[in-house]
Parts: sequence; structure tokens; C-alpha cells
Amino acid sequence: MANYSLSLSLSRKPLTFKLENKQLNKPQNSHGFTIVELLVVIVVIGILAAITIVSYTGISNRATVAAVQSDLDSAGRKLKLYYTLYGSYPTAMDGNNCPTAPNADTNYCLQSSNGSTLAYNSVAPTTFRLTDTKSFTSYSVTDNSTPSVATTVNGSTTGNACPTGYIPVPGSGTYGTNDFCVMKYEAKNVGGVATSQAASTPWVSISQTTAITTAASACSGCHLITEAEWLTIAQNVLSVASNWSGASVGSGYIYSGHNDNAPANTLAADANDANGYSGETNVGGNQKRTLTLTNGQVIWDMSGNATEWTTGVTTGNQPGTVGNNYSPWAEWNATPVHGSLSPDPFPSTTGIVGSGSWTSAQGIGPLLSKTNEATARAYRRSGPWNDFSNDGILSLRMDAAPSDAPGDCGFRVSR
Repeated sequence: MANYSLSLSLSRKPLTFKLENKQLNKPQNSHGFTIVELLVVIVVIGILAAITIVSYTGISNRATVAAVQSDLDSAGRKLKLYYTLYGSYPTAMDGNNCPTAPNADTNYCLQSSNGSTLAYNSVAPTTFRLTDTKSFTSYSVTDNSTPSVATTVNGSTTGNACPTGYIPVPGSGTYGTNDFCVMKYEAKNVGGVATSQAASTPWVSISQTTAITTAASACSGCHLITEAEWLTIAQNVLSVASNWSGASVGSGYIYSGHNDNAPANTLAADANDANGYSGETNVGGNQKRTLTLTNGQVIWDMSGNATEWTTGVTTGNQPGTVGNNYSPWAEWNATPVHGSLSPDPFPSTTGIVGSGSWTSAQGIGPLLSKTNEATARAYRRSGPWNDFSNDGILSLRMDAAPSDAPGDCGFRVSR
């Protein structure tokens, strides 16, 4: 900045004024913040803000999870008290989540924390499943499990979304399963990768041993469907009235899928779930290929089209009839030897009312076993396209070794 001084000269000459400009003794390169310095400050502020937001979000998410888990723990204890009192879990709830059947009791209404939605489901009086959802957090619990992240449909932002081509399955306390994802369709061979898609026929002529390896490479966390998972799906679809020809559980038969050898081969599925008789020659009967779960999801060919491996293997203690040699087939309700398979494959273990008396006439399928078998035998479920009443959601064949690769046997993947 400039400094100005005024000097006055007194003489006989006219007064004159001189204005002098004197610079202050300051450095000539004095300046403010540079652009680089400002950018550094902005970046630091941004980093600090991001850390603050992430920390807050983490704390908020943990608080939400804790609240949801607390809801489930509290509701689960209340339901078990109800079971102790009435010998059954509630089979119906009103709009306030208060039990109305088998006994109405407002002392056992289920409550959730502020902003949460609690949903109750029971497929049998002996089991239950609860879900609690708040914002993007969803957890579930059964009568025989601890709270875990709920499985949801592909693309969902709530819970744990399934991969493309897989559907969510509610867990079952009966079989000790939490929620899981399963292939909507039988596995198809797409460039050597087990893929769930409607197009093309099932991947068959594969051993259980190879199916286990192939399933594991289908996606992260994937595996060949377990016996407990198969029974969880069976219990679930058996409890849905629309899967039965008589429109109520146990009335008529549950649909068995493609089992009538017409046409005489496996079939591709249909991307439209409304076309449950897709590819069938006979329509309107038990050849319907789709079954619906309690959560509204539709699964294809669980009862017929191709037999399917599960992870089950046994080296003895098979159920059946003493002295039989994998023939003839045995009805579940007329099987004198129960063996010691785990989980128990008998229909009665589903807990669904009347299931202990069901036979292949109800579309569930029978049992093919040998009680004195001492070598390893793998489990095959469902049934092929040409085995008629021997197909079904609970049909169990135990006549193949894990290394065998029957031409009618495929598989399905879970995660």
C-alpha cells in the first residue's frame, strides 16, 4: 500500500506543495491462500465429513439390527409361552398380531419397536417363523433358530437378496433351517455352469459327487440342496391350499408335475408361472408343474420331470420293509421300519395335520429303500417324467450310490 506525505515550504515564493509517495517497508510478494491450499483444505473437510457420515451410518445400522433382533427375541419367547399353555403355536393372528386360533388370547399379542413391521407365519401347529423389518433391515427367526438376516427376492434392497434365477425360502424350525435361496428351476447346463433358467431341459446324467462340486461353483456360497432344505420346501408347499386339487390342505392331491410319460422326455420350463402345464400333453390334472410357497414365490418341477440329488447319504438304517430289495415301493404310512435317517423324512414330521396318513394317492410319492443295505446310498428326490404315482414332493429313492449317474437324475442348487 502507498504512503503519502505533504511538505510545506515557507519563503517569499508562492507556497508550493509536494506530495510524495513512499512505499511501506513490506515484502512485495505478500498474498492470500493459493488455489492448491484451498483445495487441500476442502479435501480434508470432505474426508472428515465422510468419516462422520460413515460412523453415524454404522452406529445407526447397528441400532436398527439390535432393535429388530430384540423384537424377534421378545416375540419368540411369548410364542413359546403360548405353546406351553395351549400345546400349539398360533395358527391364525388378527390385524394386531394377537392369536385367534387355536385359542384367542390377547395376553400373547406380538409387538415390535417403533417403525418396525413384524410378520408371523405358521405352516404347522408345531412350528413358526417370524420376520421383523425396519427400513432396509430384515431379520427372521423360527422356533428352533436365532435371528438371522432374512432372505428376499432378487434385486431387493431389504434383507439378503437371492441371485438371479433363485427364490427365497422361509426357514423351518422343524428342520433347523434359516431362510435360504434355491433355484427356481432345475439346474441347466449353460457352458458348464449350473444355471437356474426356464429355457432348456434339466442337466441330467450327473452323479451326486459331481453335482456337489458343480453346485459349489454356481455362485458364491452356493451348494447342492441339502436334505433339510428339500424337506423345508416340501413342508412349506404342502401347507399351501392352492397346491392341492381340492383347494384345501390334504384335500385331493398335491400337484406332481410331469410324470405321465407324455411326452416321453424331460421338459423345459416356462418363464410365465401361470403356464404351470407348459409342455404337458395332459392338462388340468396332477401334471401341473408349479408349486407356490407361503411367501408367494413359485418353484418349478419339485415333484416330477427329473429326479434330483440332495446331499443326503446313508450307509444303513434305511426306512422300509424288512427284507425288501429296492422293490416294491412302500407307502410312507405303511412302512414298518423307520430307520434313523436325519432329518426324519416321514411326512408326519412336517407337523401338518393329517400328513401321517398321506400316501401316493395324495401326490406326495412313496419310498424306495432297502433296510439291510450296508453300502453308501445317496438320496434322490422328486421323480422322472415316466414314473407316474411314484413321483412326488416327498418321493425318496435310495437305490443309487453317490458315484452313479442315472440318465433321469439332475440337481438343484441352494445358497
